[in-house]
Amino acid sequence: MFFREIINEFRKWALSSERKPMVLRGARQVGKTTVVDMFAHEFDQYIKLNLEKQEDKALLENPYPFQDLLTTLFLISGKVREDKRTLIFIDEIQNSAKAVALLRYFYEEAPDLYVITAGSLLESILDRKISFPVGRVEYRMLYPVSFKEFLIALGDNQSVQFLEMEVIPPFLHDHFSGLFKMYSTIGGMPEIVDNYIRNKDLIRLQVLYSGLLKSYSEDVEKYAPESIVANHIRQIISIVFTEPCSRVTFENFGNSGYRYRDMKEAFSILEKALLISLVYPGTETELPSLPKLRMKPRLHLLDTGLVNFASGMTSQLLLSNDITDVYRGKIAEHIVGQELLTSTYSLTDKLRFWVREKKQSTAEVDFTFVYHGMLIPVEVKSGSIGKLRSLHQFMDGTLNRIAVRIWQGPFLIENARTVSGKEFTLLNLPFYMVHRMGLEISKMV
Repeated sequence: MFFREIINEFRKWALSSERKPMVLRGARQVGKTTVVDMFAHEFDQYIKLNLEKQEDKALLENPYPFQDLLTTLFLISGKVREDKRTLIFIDEIQNSAKAVALLRYFYEEAPDLYVITAGSLLESILDRKISFPVGRVEYRMLYPVSFKEFLIALGDNQSVQFLEMEVIPPFLHDHFSGLFKMYSTIGGMPEIVDNYIRNKDLIRLQVLYSGLLKSYSEDVEKYAPESIVANHIRQIISIVFTEPCSRVTFENFGNSGYRYRDMKEAFSILEKALLISLVYPGTETELPSLPKLRMKPRLHLLDTGLVNFASGMTSQLLLSNDITDVYRGKIAEHIVGQELLTSTYSLTDKLRFWVREKKQSTAEVDFTFVYHGMLIPVEVKSGSIGKLRSLHQFMDGTLNRIAVRIWQGPFLIENARTVSGKEFTLLNLPFYMVHRMGLEISKMV
């Protein structure tokens, strides 16, 4: 089944004595409604409202006192509130400011009810006359499915069990590398993964990828507050999925002729819709490391499978022995970023990377990872330790003595030395172990 990990998060939420109504955030088509429907099977009763339906919207917008509204809701749904464990799901909640305001009363006056809300375009309208009750709701993020969830969807329970072992048997390296390459090729969009599982046909997926990209482009009018901004957003969508992990220049992006301020606003709207992430670099090698907003951000997209389709990289990935060799390493870097994000359901966790602040320097480390007060550099690269020069420069500037390299090779811990002579420990993780980074680092400190 899909979404085992996020459903486990839902269970923790449901068991918490401090539970608040949950706002489930995520881009369109990542499975928000599906995962709540699955979770609903664990309750005695399920009441589902879709505020794109006028009758459901009208029900929550009636000017009744809150308790009367609840009585009406249960009556119309044919449910009984007493002695029943009830999940209420309010989908497309962005269509009603009144429904958003009601979440406060669900928290204060109906703590026995379990309430989850979601919206396909929620993120793009959060700053438009709608605000969630501060301190009365909690948030979870839903990203495309992770590598582990991909294996679960395949029904490969044995591989999942091995992947969760304290030590993954080395003889399974080629097995997991092959599975991860397939995951990197297909990506994590639930509809795509489900179709592949049923048909085992990559050609069939092309129509689905195309349909998803078209639907995002057609949603522009919903994202954009003005028609001129819509033109900027269309320009971005037509290009960005071919530019994974590239540094972005807003002025004249894609030879558009559009100004810096206009393009930056359009990028910001797409970021709120969670179709893209603008990852700004840090220049510090110790915490706190704040993003340098005056520097060019790096572009990450919703899903690597969509990137492969838009960039024409699918066949190259399938034929490659090392995914770092494809598209100048951009696909490998992008799928690592995706795995890092899918290992968390928090709004606060963001991707980070490092650049050297010194003028004319080209030093850049692909990611930084925060672990118990340490800022740990992470490079996505094959080859000898001596070729990791940017990582060496980072290590020369930090008190930390642990670095990580993500690669096609096997799990390996090496004693290393920078060019200037500083000793450190290099944790080499194969791609299929990215989600275990924190666990493996914990064994070293």
